[in-house]
Amino acid sequence: MAGQGLVTPGWIGTGKVRLRETGGAVEIAIDGLTTQAKYYKPLVYEFMRKEWASRPSWGDFVVEIRMEHVGDPPHIDLDNLAKALLDAIKGYLFHDDAQVARLLVERHEGERERITIRVFPRT
Repeated sequence: MAGQGLVTPGWIGTGKVRLRETGGAVEIAIDGLTTQAKYYKPLVYEFMRKEWASRPSWGDFVVEIRMEHVGDPPHIDLDNLAKALLDAIKGYLFHDDAQVARLLVERHEGERERITIRVFPRT
């Protein structure tokens, strides 16, 4: 994925939040981590409002959230992180988070601190 401030083909946005559509899925990358899950909601909401013109869809969705950390994992409750991120994308990708039929939230050690959200229709 692109580093902060770099323009990469297929990605929308050049700041902390970027988005791309690939293979029927929408992927959102957020650089950096904080222990405050509530930080992500306005960050993603503002990006979606300003950078990505889309109408929400009906139907069931799969949402995969991957938090990557360097070193010891931060003390972030994954359930609170998931709720904040689902609230942020609600109204842009789907109408209501009740449409999420499958939710996977996981933490991994990575090369950089980042959150990736992948959303696609459930088949």
